[in-house]
Amino acid sequence: MMQTPKTYHPSLTLAMAKQRAEMYANIRQFFAQRDVLEVQTPLLSQAGNTDTFLQSVSANVNYLDKPTTYYLHTSPEFAMKRLLASWQVPIYQICPVFRDNETGKQHNIEFTMLEWYRPNFSLDDLAGELCELLAVVFGKPQTLKQYRYVDAFIDHVGIHPLTATAKQLEEVAKQKGLNINLGDDHQGWLDVLFSHFVEPNLGYDNPTIIIDYPPATAALANMATDGEGNQVARRFELYINGIEIANAYDELANGQALRQRFEADNAMRAKLGKPIMPIDENLLAACDDLPACSGIAVGVDRLLMVATGANSIDDVVSFNSSRA
Repeated sequence: MMQTPKTYHPSLTLAMAKQRAEMYANIRQFFAQRDVLEVQTPLLSQAGNTDTFLQSVSANVNYLDKPTTYYLHTSPEFAMKRLLASWQVPIYQICPVFRDNETGKQHNIEFTMLEWYRPNFSLDDLAGELCELLAVVFGKPQTLKQYRYVDAFIDHVGIHPLTATAKQLEEVAKQKGLNINLGDDHQGWLDVLFSHFVEPNLGYDNPTIIIDYPPATAALANMATDGEGNQVARRFELYINGIEIANAYDELANGQALRQRFEADNAMRAKLGKPIMPIDENLLAACDDLPACSGIAVGVDRLLMVATGANSIDDVVSFNSSRA
């Protein structure tokens, strides 16, 4: 008779735990050899993430005997940029991050992120270093395939994402069997079509970076004009075996422009009935002192999944959110 696993047991096997520890050691050695400083920043912040696609986990604390709401960071980005503005040296961090209401085979409320920043690195420089890190993790040389967002969208969806109207995108979605109502949310339609029909096809032959994203996805990235005259965000995302692994920016170093983006995010949050998030004034104050740089965030759990062939994030973390 098959025994039921004891509920206190981890979903992570001892063998996988050893592979995880080895990957951590290799990552740390990789950055030590390149004189990139390991740092540690607070998990709790008085500011939250204004991004409408991310929901911060709030924490009720008492500060000087006064009940106060703090937020567990969705990424160490804001605090790391404050360090970068002061020290002007390359830095990295491996830490837990938190995003509310995220569950699934590739998602967990708490997960682990590797993030690093390189002053005076272009996005191409950063992609090259990412490729070298992947070679260490996978134990063999890697070649990154580069794919424009526009080209990937046309190849797999059949319509130009930056010139199509929201109505045209809605018609394509219906033709492909997606019966949802996003109204005139142009970026919403792009996100749905990309996640359903583009992402699952990416990164099977080689790790693939998608470049030149739509301007609405810029977040904290600089903007540029592509060869067709379209405004695009200076960022890339890494996909392996249909899974998003990393997100990189040519970092915006303009406090006033960043404030405008945060305020626009909060306006959209209000429109969608989502909570308004406190803006990180410390980040805005530091932003104008940021060196020209590129930065990247890598999902450590997902990277371990693809490196080991694991089918679920549950296989690479000790206890998922339902068992924590």
